[in-house]
Amino acid sequence: MEKPYSDPRIFWDVDFSELNFEVYASFVISRVFERGDVADIRNCRRYYGDEKISKVLLQVKYLPIHRIYLASAVIAQPLTEFRCYTERPSINQHSTY
Repeated sequence: MEKPYSDPRIFWDVDFSELNFEVYASFVISRVFERGDVADIRNCRRYYGDEKISKVLLQVKYLPIHRIYLASAVIAQPLTEFRCYTERPSINQHSTY
């Protein structure tokens, strides 16, 4: 199958020409859902399929909150099933002296 992306804009921090979309599927899927647009997400779904995307997204350690809501809608899973939602670090964890 052809590569799902030809534009390296969301993969600026890696050597895009060397990116193996099969070996690094988890990285690609999480990056697309973190920084991609609607077309990127559609390409991702076509390339990897909803089952693989669901498996990755439910286990990813971090997504911005608005992207967790998007992922929840795309894969039809409740927020409480997402590791990055249930294990979010609290910004209110300041020690008091």
